[in-house]
Amino acid sequence: MTEQGQQHVDDVDAVTRAVLTASRLLVAVSARSLAAVEDRVTLPQFRLLVVLSMHGPAKLVVLAERLGVNPSTAMRMIDRLIAAGLADRQTNPENRRETVLRLTPEGSALVEDVTDRRRREIATIVERMACGQRAALVGALNAFNEAGGEPNAPAADSAMYPLGWADR
Repeated sequence: MTEQGQQHVDDVDAVTRAVLTASRLLVAVSARSLAAVEDRVTLPQFRLLVVLSMHGPAKLVVLAERLGVNPSTAMRMIDRLIAAGLADRQTNPENRRETVLRLTPEGSALVEDVTDRRRREIATIVERMACGQRAALVGALNAFNEAGGEPNAPAADSAMYPLGWADR
């Protein structure tokens, strides 16, 4: 293998290890942000709430597709969320034979609360970095997200800043 080829392999391995380490940190931050609501929702149920918050009301089949689960699985999750007062069903105003699923105000508040906790903890970590490191991290993460097909998260001052689970 050429020196350039070896350097490429080393770089890929080093980046992969760094991303794996960062993913552990982000999973820990996510877990801590959900800890306050873990008695109310599971992680998959929270993900469903986030998808509804990002996309608005949806039919069950569309919601299941966005989550990458079977409609029966999505139905069980939504039934539990409805029982908890975090989501509800409404008649589709465009087709009265269909129902759409949506967040309740309480469900929206839960998503906003967890998102705010996560954003604050990440900001605390980022504040510990030098300014130049922050700029490099933004560039590197934007490139990583683009390579993975992940859209950028909205700015903190937007009306809603969901947690960044893709809907694929």
